[in-house]
Amino acid sequence: MAVRIIIGAQWGDEGKGKIVDLLSAESDYVVRYQGGANAGHTLKFDDKTIVLHLIPSGMFNGDSKCIIGNGVVIDPIALVEEIKEVEELVDIDLKERLYISSSAHVILPYHKVLDQVKEKSRGSDAIGTTGRGIGPAYVSKVSRIGIRMGDLLNQTELEDKIRKNLADINDALKHVYSEPELDADEMINQLKPAIETIKNYICNTTQILHEAIEAKEPILLEGAQGSLLDVDHGTYPYVTSSSPTAGGACTGSGIPPLAITHSLGITKAYCTRVGNGPFPTELDNESGEKLRKNGQEFGATTGRPRRCGWLDLVALKYAVRLNGMNELALTKLDVLDDFESIKVCTHYELDGSQIDHFPSDTAEVERLKPVYKSFPGWETSTRNISSFDDLPENAKTYIQFIEEFIGVDFTIISTGPKRTETIVR
Repeated sequence: MAVRIIIGAQWGDEGKGKIVDLLSAESDYVVRYQGGANAGHTLKFDDKTIVLHLIPSGMFNGDSKCIIGNGVVIDPIALVEEIKEVEELVDIDLKERLYISSSAHVILPYHKVLDQVKEKSRGSDAIGTTGRGIGPAYVSKVSRIGIRMGDLLNQTELEDKIRKNLADINDALKHVYSEPELDADEMINQLKPAIETIKNYICNTTQILHEAIEAKEPILLEGAQGSLLDVDHGTYPYVTSSSPTAGGACTGSGIPPLAITHSLGITKAYCTRVGNGPFPTELDNESGEKLRKNGQEFGATTGRPRRCGWLDLVALKYAVRLNGMNELALTKLDVLDDFESIKVCTHYELDGSQIDHFPSDTAEVERLKPVYKSFPGWETSTRNISSFDDLPENAKTYIQFIEEFIGVDFTIISTGPKRTETIVR
């Protein structure tokens, strides 16, 4: 039995969807454990492309049961749209495959409005959220006024909770943000069709997973975003509102820490970041633009262009330590195929001194200057290569240096977006 966590080792967008899709064929359960529809996991198979925001990426390879765990915040209307999209794209009956935690919290229209007006009010200090209500939904959760998926099954109590919450929210919208008030009846009526569609998926998913562990069934835990966006351990306040790290996998699913057997970190062969916040190796030059163009670096959820830079090994080692990663996957190696020279960051300079750790103080991260080691590029295509031995020598040298520096081997190397463009070691 394996209970494997899939964790982004950078600032998100590392290609977790493809790796989860690949490994789901060997898993009985695939569990999304945190985040919401602010995540976008892109899958390519059988000449099809689909972007999943809430449904786990294990839906299309094998017949694993897919669980949206208690740590996820769910927009019911967006989820229904995604269910329809999946069923139209492929011949899958989700009624036998999809399970939704009754303890997962609900994103309501007022969360989206609050997200957008708060971001607008920050002006030049905006965090760069997607505006999809993720942060305010988590605020409701920890404030103990949240509405959970199980609450959708009791219409009377649901309406009462919405009206109580909206009374305070409308007061803030009117007097703090000078925004129009929201109508409770309209909101409730919008929810009714979505509730009717998803009510039979809602259940106690933690109990299902506990029974799966006792039966020694393989489980895959799918994170969203990345370790450097963790609300506790990332570049705060430029972070997401949940814990994409290994600890978040346990709390967001109900699986105990000692049940975890593998912690698999996903890293690109370079770095990207969406939104605001420090990014030590960011390239605001021709190389950065080339990485963006070669890698098609535009957000799957927002369409925003991603900031691009060289691979940061100091930050990667931090993520490995933080999550206890005992295996790594390298994605988008092919994006570097036509670079004459490639760099990796091995140290930082901070206020004139050299350091080899990732600071916890975001103000310090802002002042970091990367120290690079250069490698000759391989300047030939790696697409469709399925054996490590068949990679160009310079590509193997690049990969082996990263492994030696980090102290963890790459068990998976992706050389393209398709499921078949993968080296498994």
